[in-house]
Amino acid sequence: MVKYKWVMKMLNNTIGKNIRRVREINDMNQEEVAAQLNIRRQTLSAYETGRSVPNIYILLELASFFRVSIEDLTRNVKL
Repeated sequence: MVKYKWVMKMLNNTIGKNIRRVREINDMNQEEVAAQLNIRRQTLSAYETGRSVPNIYILLELASFFRVSIEDLTRNVKL
């Protein structure tokens, strides 16, 4: 169980960093992105900081909105 939590934390941090990176590349703030996705700014902040992970539907919306692949949002590589 401990290993699973470590993997999930790493994945949350990776996804969050990638969401933030792609948002900043597009010169948008959290409020603008949240409004476009119809989510709260606090929810987006939780994704970006790794406190929460978006479900697959939100990941699809983020990928479509920023015109990147889901793999780009989930991989541990620089965008």
